[in-house]
This record gives sequence, C-alpha cells and structure tokens, in this order.
Amino acid sequence: MSKPSASPEHAASVRAYLAAEGMSHLRARKYGQLVIIESGPGAGPIAHARLRRDTVHLWTLEIATHTGRWEKTGFRGPWQDLLKLLMTDFPWTLAPIE
Repeated sequence: MSKPSASPEHAASVRAYLAAEGMSHLRARKYGQLVIIESGPGAGPIAHARLRRDTVHLWTLEIATHTGRWEKTGFRGPWQDLLKLLMTDFPWTLAPIE
C-alpha cells in the first residue's frame, strides 16, 4: 500500500499557520508526500524544513542542512504539533536568510 500524498490544502494550511505566527517570509508548497517550507525567490528558493506525510493523520519532520541536504529529525505527529516543535525547539531553521 502506498503512502498518502499531501494535498494542496495541506500546503495552504501550513502557509496560513506560518502567517498567523508572523513568519510571512516563509511559504509552503506541496510536492508528492511533502509540504516543503521555503523562502527566497521562486527561481532559487531556500529550503528550511519539510513535512512528509506518513499516514492519514501523521507526518514526519525533516530539516534542511546548510549544504541543502535533508536531515530526518525522528519526530512524528500531526503537522500542527510538528510546526510548533519546529518554532520552539529549532527556531533558527525558520529564520530569514539574507
């Protein structure tokens, strides 16, 4: 059985959540099972983090390294909980890059 895909509504919900938290420099987009959180220009986006849909209700959190690779964190849960965790425990990953 294949993993469920993320939907455009998931990306829109993540965008709204980030905007409500004052992180207007970030955007979210859907890509297969992923909702990718990024900033910067559309032609050369800077990856910050991504949520990977694991089951119908559970997601996993991955964070971009300084080299542009993805690092699994081992955290799994509802996407709202993972975003709270990201903002409280790993705030530097969401900081604006100038």
